[in-house]
Amino acid sequence: MAGYLGGRADTIIMRLVDLNLAFPLILLALAVVALLGANLRNLIIVMAITTWMIYARVVRGLSLGRREREFVPAARALGAHAARIIARHVLPNVLAPVMVIWTLEVARIILMESALSFLGLGVPPPTPTWGRMLAEGRDYLTVAAWIAVFPGLAILFTVLGINFLGDGLRDLLDPRLRRQT
Repeated sequence: MAGYLGGRADTIIMRLVDLNLAFPLILLALAVVALLGANLRNLIIVMAITTWMIYARVVRGLSLGRREREFVPAARALGAHAARIIARHVLPNVLAPVMVIWTLEVARIILMESALSFLGLGVPPPTPTWGRMLAEGRDYLTVAAWIAVFPGLAILFTVLGINFLGDGLRDLLDPRLRRQT
């Protein structure tokens, strides 16, 4: 709505985004988890705090471009309200890039959770995490390297697979990249 309507709401939301982007995300995550404690709920809060602004920026930029397209003034001329134009015309045109960003953000969140767990600030010990497995295995690298190698490979292949999925979704959903036959 901020991108489509503009004005004061757009200004306030984008200043909040700028404020969040001014901090290094991993440092913000470390500070929040250190203050609130290491548990699954706090980790989810940290991930939400550090990822929402990426979506806000992209959706705002796309909706600013979409509101100038021919179909929006046509819908407005037919008497459609702003909420209907956003729901029926702008939002469906913004969903494909958001899905691609979502897949890439899932990979980044996996890496961030692994880093926080590696440092001991992730999910508490009864729940297994790849980051904690890496941290526990680093003491045995010379004796039993597989303790750290396999969780590291699991992180690598999972993140790589999710990135390939995001790239494939981008190729599939972006009409400008489709081949003309």
